[in-house]
Amino acid sequence: MSSVSTAPTRSAVAGAAPSAGPSLIVAMLGFAVVTLDTQVVNVALPDISRDLGGSLSGLQWVVTGYTLMFSSLLLFAGTFADRIGARRAYGTGMLIFVVASVACGLAPGLGWLIAARIVQGVGAALVTPTSLALIRAAYHDSGARVRAIAYWGMGGSIAAAAGPVLGGALTELDWRLIFFLNVPVGIVAGLALRRAADSPRTATPFDWIGQLTAVLALAALTYGVIEGAHLGYGSARILVAFVVAGLAFAVFLTAQALARHPMLPLDLFRSRAVGTALTVAFLGMAGFYGVVFLQGLYFQQVRGASAFTTGLLFLPMTALVPILAPVAARMANRFGPGVPIIFGQLLMAAGLAGLVLLPADAPLLLVAAVMIPVGVGGSFTVPSIAALLLDSVPSHQAGTASAVFNMSRQLGGALGVAAYGAVVASSAAFLNGLHISLAVTAVLLLCTALASLTLRRKHHPHRTTNTDDAGHPGPRT
Repeated sequence: MSSVSTAPTRSAVAGAAPSAGPSLIVAMLGFAVVTLDTQVVNVALPDISRDLGGSLSGLQWVVTGYTLMFSSLLLFAGTFADRIGARRAYGTGMLIFVVASVACGLAPGLGWLIAARIVQGVGAALVTPTSLALIRAAYHDSGARVRAIAYWGMGGSIAAAAGPVLGGALTELDWRLIFFLNVPVGIVAGLALRRAADSPRTATPFDWIGQLTAVLALAALTYGVIEGAHLGYGSARILVAFVVAGLAFAVFLTAQALARHPMLPLDLFRSRAVGTALTVAFLGMAGFYGVVFLQGLYFQQVRGASAFTTGLLFLPMTALVPILAPVAARMANRFGPGVPIIFGQLLMAAGLAGLVLLPADAPLLLVAAVMIPVGVGGSFTVPSIAALLLDSVPSHQAGTASAVFNMSRQLGGALGVAAYGAVVASSAAFLNGLHISLAVTAVLLLCTALASLTLRRKHHPHRTTNTDDAGHPGPRT
């Protein structure tokens, strides 16, 4: 990963501060490693289950514990970085991430691993927005900064594509290595951080009520969805979880409406375009994460593939994402963002429908080929949604809108895995649950594709948005 991160430094620092090179290395390493950990664990789940025990719900928590904390703390992390400076916030986040990674690798049981993954998600939430803030502080020339942000986004895309393959290769040796891999990356990032530029500090107030109720609502909802499949959705414990989620969400909305400095300004959602864009982002990531989670189990537990073979079967779906994202950005510039958004959703729905229609004994290479539209559809949808979203809000809310966009995507991933796993656990057979999950997601994507037909770009010629030159959004800085 270090070679990937350092290669573009020389070309990207032209006209930048002396600290730009280390800042770019630090930013790319941070964003790449936290992105990698959203994908690398999926192909290791069967081995983790054999080693540590646990049910399907336990494996779901290994994935969703990380993404849930990652997504729910993104807005807090932006405010935290504003208060103490990006460099200190990044260092804090990377230290938490690396220590939690070691705890994951040493986990004696599934409960320990889940707890460590939750802490990992806290570190990832701090690293992601601060990595972009370090680039902003180091690159004063707008052209150089755009190129640097493009490399930052490319590092994350490459990590996401490499995650299943790397996870499969390391799992063949020992699944614990996928977590110990983060240690040398963290050390290199920490050494480079000493020479990186810092960002200005501002006395931004924390929205403690909003943050605490947001985490409580999302955690209770996720618990209810995952555990309800095993305990029964009418059981007292699950009903209490849903009631807690509803009450916490109500308090959160009230706090956001009354607070002088809300974590999530509710006026963002007055625009129908914003609501549609966030719904599409949520569903798209739910489908993508759900497919990766369940197909990984399908390849290994149903079809008997090895972890490494499973990683290779994911490669066609994931490798095309960073390649086609710039194509989608150019399409959006020429035809408007609605065209690639609708095309991407239809492509994802077609891929999901294809997986449903495949016979149970279809060749594995054919299954991998049918999965390709799911990844390619996301590569067309995501940057275009980001452009549309940032074009639909006032300039002073661009950073917050970007953070909300990333939060919506990560939440979609967490709840998608929870919902897919719950359907499978409630079904008579694994394939039945898999097909029901994929079919429902395909229908929902068709519905949002129809809703997207009414989307129109709003032109704001003087706006500066927090995206790279491929259209990828940057988290709030």
